Amino acid sequence: MDEPLTAPAPLDEPLSVVLIDDHGLCRQGLAELLQLRAGMKVLGTAGNPGEALALLHRQTPDLLVMDLRMPAMDGLTLLGRLRSEGVDTPVVILTMSDSPDDLAEALRAGVRGYLLKDMDPEDVIRSIARCGQGELVIAPAMAGKLSGLLRLGQAESPKGKTVKLTEREREILQFLVGGKSNKTIARALNISHDTVKLHVRHILAKLGLSSRVEAAVFAVEHGVAGHYPAPAATPAPATAEPGQPLR
Repeated sequence: MDEPLTAPAPLDEPLSVVLIDDHGLCRQGLAELLQLRAGMKVLGTAGNPGEALALLHRQTPDLLVMDLRMPAMDGLTLLGRLRSEGVDTPVVILTMSDSPDDLAEALRAGVRGYLLKDMDPEDVIRSIARCGQGELVIAPAMAGKLSGLLRLGQAESPKGKTVKLTEREREILQFLVGGKSNKTIARALNISHDTVKLHVRHILAKLGLSSRVEAAVFAVEHGVAGHYPAPAATPAPATAEPGQPLR
């Protein structure tokens, strides 16, 4: 028998999830994998939007893991419907699509993770566990495409123009590069959650970016230092306000 996988950090309670995928075999296989090998609790599964909506009005999981391409309603449309009905469960996309456009739309919708079905099963489980701890996780194969997307969306900054971050802002930016949540950052720095949110807003405003994902990638590309070339303003994303997991 396979040995149980170890999550990135111990949790007080088993991570609870709901799975949405139009392929029954995929739902069943993932449910067994998460429960038997990772000790997570699968509260239910759904194969279509109607089932998903009904299930999520009865259950309140820690995470919703859903496919992107489904015939009755695609995952992001379903996510928008859930949000409009007051369901704010963090969402992890698990898909076969490695399209940069799909990744961009998912991030704009505020997903907590974007994983690929061809990832190693153990990597999928570990990634879902990290998402459950508040981290933003993107499949390694998509990281380069994310970086490319951000470069395409930004004009070259004016020569010599720089942005200065405070010491605290640089410190918090390092946590953003690691995909850490505001709660995790607040605990690590012994400051309030609201203070972290304020610093993140200041960082995004100074860098001219719209999400913490962009800030993290920008920091990796330019180095986490005190001064950064200021990116030119970019058009607002299709979604008026980025989803909470990305803030």
